[in-house]
Amino acid sequence: MRVKTGTVRRRRHKKILKMAKGFYSGRRKHFRKAKEQVERSLVYAYRDRKQRKRDFRRLWITRINAACRLNGMSYSRFIHGLKEAGIELDRKILADMAMNEPSLFSEVVARAKAALQ
Repeated sequence: MRVKTGTVRRRRHKKILKMAKGFYSGRRKHFRKAKEQVERSLVYAYRDRKQRKRDFRRLWITRINAACRLNGMSYSRFIHGLKEAGIELDRKILADMAMNEPSLFSEVVARAKAALQ
């Protein structure tokens, strides 16, 4: 007597099709196309979880650089000044400060400048 993969196959297909919800056209309806797209989507998701961290760091650095230049200093000299002054603020906090608390950020820049003298 041969063994058929009835329930196993149905569960596997349902799992893939559930993951393919929201995809365009046959990529959500047809198992083979859905499987290909789900596999590719999972690869993108894995890659972009890593990339998101890089993208945010780049954004923070850009914001800090812009705020530093308004205070007459370059980004690299500012970061070096912070290290010399012993101020341990990460780039996320510095970028937020530059956007929302410009006066406070100016004080930090002044301390970094003083440490470089």
